[in-house]
Amino acid sequence: MSAGNGTAAGRRAGRGMHGPRYAGHTMSVSDLGALSLPVGDDGVVIGDDTEGRPQLVGFHRSTPYDVLLVGGLWTAQVLALRAAGTGARVAVETGRAQAWTPLAQAAGAGLECVTLHDVGRVPPMGATVGSPVVVVRDCGMRPPRGRVVSAPWQSVMTLLPYMSPVAPRLMRDSTLVGVQRVSPQEAEQTSRILGLSRAETEALPTLADGVTLWCAGRERSWVMTSATDAESGLLGMARRMD
Repeated sequence: MSAGNGTAAGRRAGRGMHGPRYAGHTMSVSDLGALSLPVGDDGVVIGDDTEGRPQLVGFHRSTPYDVLLVGGLWTAQVLALRAAGTGARVAVETGRAQAWTPLAQAAGAGLECVTLHDVGRVPPMGATVGSPVVVVRDCGMRPPRGRVVSAPWQSVMTLLPYMSPVAPRLMRDSTLVGVQRVSPQEAEQTSRILGLSRAETEALPTLADGVTLWCAGRERSWVMTSATDAESGLLGMARRMD
């Protein structure tokens, strides 16, 4: 499973468009066995599943897309950094700008591909197919309803550090939900909302740092997010608490 929207995680409406035309290439039949091509969904690599296969989230879509992450700031920042790396403009709505400033300064090699905004102050972003946007809402346990919402080519990812009174609504309204290590009580609440199995519920309080259970409808995927050298240099190693 890719952690986007079930079995078609990274598929987008733009697949029908054609790019530049190039002259064809030819090769002998005997050389075909040496040809290998990466085949799979497109999107942001969020980590590897239990079998070591890369898992992706297709943030750039022609339809509104909402993601909820009940987890740590570190994972949210890795996803934001990787989304910026795919060419998205990332708008971070946060009450703790100091925690995001190093990332915003480092991303984009001086270009403003990651911008920081006070809670409730994200301006209209003008997302288009050629300039997609990911809005990251890091607004604490009770994030207010966002003024800037998901729209075509503009996805919204909300970070909750733990389960809170608004979590059930956000879980039901989101296409994709990620849950990291939570308490046994929070795991039971999560299980009732998402319809988790007993094994999944019992595993949630024991998860290692960097591990997330991603849920899209009835599909589940355990994903380990590991930092690249550049990411660990900027953000440190994976951690659930901040």
